[in-house]
Amino acid sequence: MLLTPSFLPELIEAVTEAITKNSDKITLLDQAIGDGDHVTNLQRGLATLMTQRVDLSQLDWPAAWQKIGMTVMTAVGGASGSLYATLFLAMGKMALGKDMNVQRFSEVFTQAVEAVKHRGKSDVGEKTMLDVLVPVAEYLQKSAAVSMPLSTLLVQTKQVAIMGRESTRDMLATKGRASFLGERSKGHIDAGAMSSQLIICAVVDVLLAHLTSPP
Repeated sequence: MLLTPSFLPELIEAVTEAITKNSDKITLLDQAIGDGDHVTNLQRGLATLMTQRVDLSQLDWPAAWQKIGMTVMTAVGGASGSLYATLFLAMGKMALGKDMNVQRFSEVFTQAVEAVKHRGKSDVGEKTMLDVLVPVAEYLQKSAAVSMPLSTLLVQTKQVAIMGRESTRDMLATKGRASFLGERSKGHIDAGAMSSQLIICAVVDVLLAHLTSPP
């Protein structure tokens, strides 16, 4: 399966549906230990991307990721907007001049996640979206280096994202508003980790559907 930006409208629609379907759950998580506006901010950005999805599909990957990053930075706002924007802008920069395959995407994504770590001055274990993004990046890097059916890689990527989300439940938050709660931040899944997991799983589900559909 050759993945081109022509998939972007379907991917954006799937992500929007996943976030909307789980908006109440994410909001409750965010209200428990955050500002409570994470979903509202994400949905504002996704609504803008929905209006751009056809135009985005006409670009190459670097330009599409750059445009998504700029849109997210402007429309989402807040900490999550800055971090997601950093992810996509870095992906666009790292992908310049490269043909995308699994190996190269894993390298681009890993470098972009490193940019998010730098931007947020955070890492794994601090109850943030990085507890999903970093394990997924590490898994993709490891799996891309060995011979593995793409369907297996995709299914396992979903599992890694879900495990990353769940790992935040018993973590002590050290970043953002949740850090002020101290021990009371434990026992709650991080809203940013959940939204990241949902986004990754929505994208993977679209890819799996195309991979397993008859030609």
